[in-house]
Amino acid sequence: MSNGPLPKKADPRKLAERGAKITGIAEISAMPRLASYLCSEQGAVDVTLEFAVDEQHLRTVSGSAVGQVFMTCQRCLEPVAIDVKASLNLAVVLNDEQARNLPRYFDPLLVEEEDVALLPIIEDELILSLPSVPKHQDCSVKTSWGETESVHLQQEKPNPFSVLAALKNKAD
Repeated sequence: MSNGPLPKKADPRKLAERGAKITGIAEISAMPRLASYLCSEQGAVDVTLEFAVDEQHLRTVSGSAVGQVFMTCQRCLEPVAIDVKASLNLAVVLNDEQARNLPRYFDPLLVEEEDVALLPIIEDELILSLPSVPKHQDCSVKTSWGETESVHLQQEKPNPFSVLAALKNKAD
């Protein structure tokens, strides 16, 4: 298919039977859950989805989503560009029983209707690929925690066992 916008919905079972491939662009602004982790909804990711039937007769969806998003650096609180790459390896299932019986290398794609919304699938994988603590590689903000501070805190605090040590010394 085309390299324009990603289709909103598709039937993964029919596409798998045909061995179809979909490439398209997914706008960040169309993925509100992903956008909630970002400091900007601007931008898009390139998506490639390949539908197939594997040797176990499972209908599969594999592919990737690649792009750049902007998150807040957790040191300086300025925007930082993050390259994201999400990989998909899904098998189409109709119920929870089939999902439990899938090989471990597949994640289940539960299909209850003929057409499935594609953006939420891409959005889930992109959210999982985000760093938990985004920061610039060469952030100029210096951290104030470390060994010197912990030693300083230990010196200010009196030892609660010093009374017991004094009693032990008197007994000897």
